Amino acid sequence: MKALSTSRNGILIAIFLFLSIVLWYIPTPFDDRVDNTARRYKGNVVSVDNSQLQRHSLVTVGVQVLDVQLAEGKYKGEVFTVSNQLMGRLDIDKAFSQGDAVLLVMTLSPDGSIDTIVPQDHYRIDLEITLLSLFALLLILFGGITGAKALLSFIFTGLVLWKIFIPSLLLGVNPIWLALAIVAILTGSIIFLVAGLSRMGTVAFAGAMLGVISSCALAIWATSAFKLHGAVLPFSETLLYAGYAHLNITHIYIAAIFVAASGAVMDLAMDVAASLQEVVDTHPEISQKQAFFSGLRVGRAVVGTMTTTLLLAYSGGYVTLLMAFMAQGVPVINMFNMLYVAAEVVKTLVGSFGLVLVAPFTAAIGAVLFTKKKNSAQPQQQLSTLTQNC
Repeated sequence: MKALSTSRNGILIAIFLFLSIVLWYIPTPFDDRVDNTARRYKGNVVSVDNSQLQRHSLVTVGVQVLDVQLAEGKYKGEVFTVSNQLMGRLDIDKAFSQGDAVLLVMTLSPDGSIDTIVPQDHYRIDLEITLLSLFALLLILFGGITGAKALLSFIFTGLVLWKIFIPSLLLGVNPIWLALAIVAILTGSIIFLVAGLSRMGTVAFAGAMLGVISSCALAIWATSAFKLHGAVLPFSETLLYAGYAHLNITHIYIAAIFVAASGAVMDLAMDVAASLQEVVDTHPEISQKQAFFSGLRVGRAVVGTMTTTLLLAYSGGYVTLLMAFMAQGVPVINMFNMLYVAAEVVKTLVGSFGLVLVAPFTAAIGAVLFTKKKNSAQPQQQLSTLTQNC
């Protein structure tokens, strides 16, 4: 049995590794919109001239003159003088200091000479790769083969979202049905990759999907009842004005609600399924009713912290909005009645509803499937006992 389980795990890992590699190399329909005539290189700021900058209260406007040395590419080691325009907007301006690493965008003339060099932003790719590598190392060291499978599911999820989900939304595919399909694929992939092709995986997947579907239905109702629309999403208007006015951003908002909550729903479903299977394996004489209530007790213990996790995760995204309202003395009733705050309240509560419902769903399915295995084995045991007595 253990050899069979190991073989199944090996097959699953190979399949998802292959799918991840395929997704990595598959182009999206929007790859041709990337300006391939420009070259992007890492550079280092050698010196900074701030004499043309003017500071007005909190903001700075003017031009920074930078001497930057290219750290890679054909012109590696050469120093160029470039300009960095500051517009007085804290959200988009970037101010450089000597020694900073910078991402340089270089455009070339038809004869191959350098036309322009623009310091786009601070160079962060090295740090991102370092953090990702450290995360992967710790995950594998701590989790062993399970950690390796979790890392593979992490990579697979990111590739599915970037290569399938985002392009499909831009192409106008129905966001709600698309999100349900993507969540089903990811939930099944992650659960079965970690738990293997087992009854526990089946119970966790079924419970998680019922919770997600419940969240989806509630999100559709709440968006209409609260008179919300997708313009509350960051950069949604920018997207519409960029030639994508055909997109239904309200449906995208609905999809974003239950996609964001699906990870916590999946975790809770797996917790309940794993605990319930352990209970049934330890007490094989347990009835379906007893197994169901055991699953509920596990769900009660976990759901409290999970809903608080969602609250903290969502509230962290709009803490400055609440700070601004409080600083200006906006009454609480006005605050929670405003569009942006109401949208975040709906996100939190709809996701929490899905978490609350996934526990009884998973407990009910697990009680049936886990005890069914036990009950189906009893006649065989009785037959074996009769044969031995004869």
